Amino acid sequence: MVPFWNHTVPTLTIKNLPDGLYQRLKARAEEHRRSLNSEVIVCLEQSLGTQRLDPETFLKSAQKLRRRLKSIHLTDRELSDAKRAGRP
Repeated sequence: MVPFWNHTVPTLTIKNLPDGLYQRLKARAEEHRRSLNSEVIVCLEQSLGTQRLDPETFLKSAQKLRRRLKSIHLTDRELSDAKRAGRP
C-alpha cells in the first residue's frame, strides 16, 4: 500500500505575477485565514466553477480513503498542531 502522503498532485507555477496582484492575493488569503496556495485554488474554483459531485461517487471515494487510512490515528491536539505548523 502506498502512503497517502506519497501521491503526487498536479502543481502549477505562475511566472511574472504582477506585484499588485500578488499583494491582493496575499491580503485576501490572510483575511480568510488561508495559505496563499489555498486562496489561489479557491479563486480559480470560483472563477472557473466547480463540477458538481455525484454523492454516491463521493461517498465511495471517502469510504475507500477511510479504509486506506485506518491505521493512522491522530489526536485532536496532533491535528491542531499540524494545522498550526502549516500556517506561517
